[in-house]
Amino acid sequence: MVKIVHIDLDDSALPPPTAEIEQERKVAMFDLLEDNSFVLPERDGKAVPSGPYRLGLSIRQKRLVFEIATEKGKTAGEFHLSLGPFRQVVKDYFQICESYFDAVKTAAPSQIETIDMARRGIHDEGARILQERLGGKAEVDYDTARRLFTLICVLHFGG
Repeated sequence: MVKIVHIDLDDSALPPPTAEIEQERKVAMFDLLEDNSFVLPERDGKAVPSGPYRLGLSIRQKRLVFEIATEKGKTAGEFHLSLGPFRQVVKDYFQICESYFDAVKTAAPSQIETIDMARRGIHDEGARILQERLGGKAEVDYDTARRLFTLICVLHFGG
């Protein structure tokens, strides 16, 4: 299975994250490195360097940038995705996460569960959009898309 073995998240230009955002980032990165599927398809009839891969994620000029290298550092590809399709779902995700973090402190378990189900639904939508946007550029499974969506949210935090 081809996979990501290292992630560089360029959040250097962002404000310091909240404790909750930092925790989300750490969990997503840990889970992503533990279990993921990331395949680069042929481009223009040419094979791409095989993985495992090192992934650099950043936002530049309002675009999400994926920089992919082999485990040994050889460039395997780079592509840019418009952030437009992600804006609303990221905004919704942050709003529901804020509600969830607040609810955990004071709400009844049934209320927390309801908010968490909504949060997972929005997260699922973000993963679906990401898989769609990666079409022809990279093939990722559903769980990988979910974890990458979390990292996209972290990068959006300051933007």
